[in-house]
Amino acid sequence: MAHNGFYPGSFDPLTIGHLDIIERAANFVDRLVIAVGVHHGKKPLFSVEDRVGMIEAEVAELAKKTGTEIEVQTFDKLTVDAARLAGANVIVRGLRDSGDFDYEMQMAGMNGTMAPDIETVFLASSPQVRHIAGTLVRQIAAMGGDASSFVPESVAARLKDRFGHS
Repeated sequence: MAHNGFYPGSFDPLTIGHLDIIERAANFVDRLVIAVGVHHGKKPLFSVEDRVGMIEAEVAELAKKTGTEIEVQTFDKLTVDAARLAGANVIVRGLRDSGDFDYEMQMAGMNGTMAPDIETVFLASSPQVRHIAGTLVRQIAAMGGDASSFVPESVAARLKDRFGHS
């Protein structure tokens, strides 16, 4: 049976923590859909088109290296419904700490009830990226700090442009 993964998130911005989970997931699925959530009530830092473009640019080489088909798409519905539409049988979630674990366990339980045919798989973040959170990256960049240790180089440049820092 082919394993089709679905990795949902806001990716606002894409961090090296996200890339850690993407690379590790690509090693155990045949196809991975990275799903950028569109929440109409939220005002993201980057447009959905920008986020999709940043992800596509960063994962192109990874797809070649792992032989995994990687696709980036958007969704604005329940994660399980979007995963089902994408043909996924696995939802991939990254865990940084116990707070993530508690929240993600609740979500996995709810999703499992709504879609028992789709398994949720948790990947613990690698120790070197466990501390990275998109919210903190946005705050650092907004206050003129250097976020380049936490995001890919191309994303760091876009953060500098967004906030007008040299």
